[in-house]
Amino acid sequence: MPAVQRSEFLLALNQVANERGVDVEVVLDTVKNAILAAYKKDHPDVELEEYSTTLDKNTGEATILHKNKDVTPPGFGRIAAQTARQVILQKIREKEKEAIIADYRLRVGTIVNGMILRFAGPNIIVDIGKTEALMPIPEQIPNEKYYLNQRLAVYISEIREGLKGEEIIVSRNSNGLLEGLFKREVPEVGKGSVVIKNIAREGGTRSKVAVYSNQQGIDPVGSCVGQKGVRVQAIIAEFGGIEKIDIIQWHENAKDYIAQALSPAKNVRVELDKNPSASLGQERIAHVFVPAEELSLAIGRDGQNVRLASKLTDYRIEIEEDQTLPAKASLEEASKTIKKEDETQKEKKDESK
Repeated sequence: MPAVQRSEFLLALNQVANERGVDVEVVLDTVKNAILAAYKKDHPDVELEEYSTTLDKNTGEATILHKNKDVTPPGFGRIAAQTARQVILQKIREKEKEAIIADYRLRVGTIVNGMILRFAGPNIIVDIGKTEALMPIPEQIPNEKYYLNQRLAVYISEIREGLKGEEIIVSRNSNGLLEGLFKREVPEVGKGSVVIKNIAREGGTRSKVAVYSNQQGIDPVGSCVGQKGVRVQAIIAEFGGIEKIDIIQWHENAKDYIAQALSPAKNVRVELDKNPSASLGQERIAHVFVPAEELSLAIGRDGQNVRLASKLTDYRIEIEEDQTLPAKASLEEASKTIKKEDETQKEKKDESK
């Protein structure tokens, strides 16, 4: 075998063994099998079970044996060297991919910065640093616009088997992305002094985030909002300003928690359904009574506010107008009526005089 071919073999073998941590014997066995396959391609009538090969791991010299007899064809050394090189380079690529997948497997559940490389039908291929990831339709925000070379934060949701092996799946629509952004932008959340108890999200439109802190002197809502709203605005900017984020105080008391979850509606009264079977896993129901002028805020556009509050608190929320509280409009009307009656009475007194 020419010296140049042996040098290529040694270089590739050392690269696998030393840099990639691949066992030399495993690689050599793979190369041997590939060389036998190459031999059978030129001799289709042979039975490979009767043949074997030796491979010098120092020189790369290959020998074909049939019942311990050397049957190496003239010029086969060139074919063997090419085959060995291809197999080892393939091994390098496989091990590189395995190492990258192993690295990102530890990062599932975190956010990374990515860049859109290309579109594969409805799916998006994202460069996340060492490799590419897939963002399928369910993981995309429905009303968000995507374009080539766009830089954005993505959430590594899982690694799953695809058509070409294992694929890294990233998301823009996951609650995990929103939580990760809060950890990045709010030091108190990152350190754990403020805890995100729950998130209810409809990606691209609105989210509700329940936060809590058991440390004195820390306002969980204020920490997440930031001075003049700078922290939450940085998170909203990550979504291009299309997603509204409500930050509410989590309460252990379910009534207070539900009332907070219905923000921005105020002066709500909550009554919990005293269903004795609720503890058995049945749906929990909360009856919420709201002043007339707050009804539209409590329900939200297309019912979104109450829907998100229900997801956040894990209660089915039924909203009714609170008949025990006079509506603001009614009070104004009553004031006008009283004023008019007073004026009428005054006019009658003046006439009697």
